[in-house]
Amino acid sequence: MIPWTEILLRLSLAAVFGGMIGLERERKDWAAGLRTHMMVCVGAALTMMVSAYGFEDILGRPNVVLDPSRVAAQVISGIGFIGAGTILFLKEGVIRGLTTAAGLWTVAAIGLATGGGMYFAALIATMIALVILWALQPIEKRFLSRFEHKSIRIVTFERSKSAELIDKLFHNSTLTITGCNIEQTDTLFLLSIRFKNLDKTTFASLVADIQADNGVKEISWSA
Repeated sequence: MIPWTEILLRLSLAAVFGGMIGLERERKDWAAGLRTHMMVCVGAALTMMVSAYGFEDILGRPNVVLDPSRVAAQVISGIGFIGAGTILFLKEGVIRGLTTAAGLWTVAAIGLATGGGMYFAALIATMIALVILWALQPIEKRFLSRFEHKSIRIVTFERSKSAELIDKLFHNSTLTITGCNIEQTDTLFLLSIRFKNLDKTTFASLVADIQADNGVKEISWSA
């Protein structure tokens, strides 16, 4: 049986490791923050200890065949239910919470490693997770900002004006259009267009040009 001091050490370390990642998530005010990550990590560590040492009294008995690792294995699949709760589908092409869900899955794995006595592996995994979540984000934003999709929603009174705008945009060689949709109500025409690889200066100029058109009732955009 594992000593109580070792139990205390493993659960405490799991709380620390989970808390380190949880603080980074808490800083951005995500739904899964400090306490959630700590609970997941501690729970996974406890599950690992129960899986490894909780059946020692019956193992080795005649006609008893057990695989203690199966208890710990359920953490990996079970954490998916919590992770799914952090994922939000806001609108087409915009999904939030995937990184938080992946972080919870990683925290559960760190908890299993801590509960199994693999302290160095758990520490290194925590450090790498913090680098990925915190240090790499500015680099990711700077690099991927050039490839982000931008969209414009235009409201016009006439179909002919919508067709004119579409023709004008599609014949603009500086624009890469990835999606176009027209909806009609009783009195209005709604035109939604998505662009790719469009820098901020060109996008601002495009919006200003459309706003200046007298046939445009309303324009909104996301960038």
